[in-house]
Amino acid sequence: MTDVLRASASPAVDDGPRTPDAAAPGTAPAAPAAGSGATAPRGTGTGAGTGADPAAAADEGTDGGVGDEVREAVHAVCRAAQVASRRLRTATGATKDAALRAAAAALVAATDRVVAANAEDLGRAERDGVSPYLRDRLRLDAGRIEDIAGAMADVVALADPVGEVVRGSTLPNGLRVRQVRRPLGVVGVVYEARPNVTVDAVALALKSGNAVVLRGGSAAAATNAVVVEVLRESLVASGLPADLVSTIDAHGREGVRALLRARGLVDVVVPRGGADLIRTVVETATVPTIETGTGNCHVYVDAAADLDEALAVCLNAKVQRPGVCNSAETVLVHRDVAEEFVPALASAMAEAGVVLHGDTTTQELAVGVPVRPATDEDWAAEYLSLDLAVRVVDDLDQALEHIDTWSSRHTEAICTTDTRAAERFVAEVDAAAVAVNASTRFTDGAQLGLGAEIGISTQKLHARGPMGLTELTTTTWVVTGDGHVRT
Repeated sequence: MTDVLRASASPAVDDGPRTPDAAAPGTAPAAPAAGSGATAPRGTGTGAGTGADPAAAADEGTDGGVGDEVREAVHAVCRAAQVASRRLRTATGATKDAALRAAAAALVAATDRVVAANAEDLGRAERDGVSPYLRDRLRLDAGRIEDIAGAMADVVALADPVGEVVRGSTLPNGLRVRQVRRPLGVVGVVYEARPNVTVDAVALALKSGNAVVLRGGSAAAATNAVVVEVLRESLVASGLPADLVSTIDAHGREGVRALLRARGLVDVVVPRGGADLIRTVVETATVPTIETGTGNCHVYVDAAADLDEALAVCLNAKVQRPGVCNSAETVLVHRDVAEEFVPALASAMAEAGVVLHGDTTTQELAVGVPVRPATDEDWAAEYLSLDLAVRVVDDLDQALEHIDTWSSRHTEAICTTDTRAAERFVAEVDAAAVAVNASTRFTDGAQLGLGAEIGISTQKLHARGPMGLTELTTTTWVVTGDGHVRT
């Protein structure tokens, strides 16, 4: 189970950093103890005279493992984010772009601080036995910080979706009707040991006019604390509210449960991480959630494939970065080319350090390369490691059947020179992205020209695939008349 959120009837143990006497940057002060005589910050109360608290109402009748103090502290963060988002709603594109440029520069200037904090997180991860692939996700160095800041600056060049007219017309009665893009408001992002997500989420949220509340998990706690502090300082220097970027890491697992139930204060939550995290967020949240699914991605090598090209695609899809969701986990090979392709695939993968798990035919054809017998667990696996399942299939129909059974609906690829086979594959595969003669690794916001991404949605409502700026907006119908009344 993920370190970010564990469903439990008993009170959760807070795994986030605590600041006993002062709130962490972007967090609300702890609620005063009963009978202390202290006064809660303005707007944080839920008693008489303050109006109904929609998030408290969502929790009514269930404690959800969240104490009152943590709930109030998290709700205070969300209210502050709401206020900040209203200011950003009317900001010009030039103002938002200038703030993004300044934030990117501030990150680069703070490289030494960020790397030092990241080293603390990496040391803890190594002591805790975290796998090298997951530690790679966590790692930041000067080069990666430059890249992350560059991706943030790249968002400046993207078209601002806010105010875009999706469609419009003048009706026969003279009413002028337009559907216009507007910010969502407050976006919660729950993720694991991936500090790059902190920056990506902030860049996309700001450009699309949203405030963002972050929960990055204990594995990247030190890194995220410094990054959020740098970004908040930069926002203030740019004349924007610091509360456009907030973190609830200090409130641990109780805090994330409070965030997920802050309906009316948070407009949408996006989970980004492993299967356990995503499933738990989706099952726990009363706030609307966009599900970013796991990546059990397949590459199908068709009978009409260019085998040299297919081998390069398979290697790239598996080996380039095995610990990410768009890496390939299974290769399916058409029986007509298996005798030639499987030995070449097995040899190349073994040379790259990949452990193979295969069906009986694969085991027989992979001469000189050990292949572990594949089970249903392998076909279902998102390995996120240098492991690969391989199966020989009779034809395209059997490949499609296998994918339909085991796919996580993330990204599926076909290697073929047969246009009809490619068209069938594209039409019949149910996935957020489909690649033809290309690596699954291209399912990425930056690679698809979207700039940074806040996640890759595998659900079908509101957004599907890499979620860039447009996916962080909603729409408003603007109806303009000249004293029109309905008859």
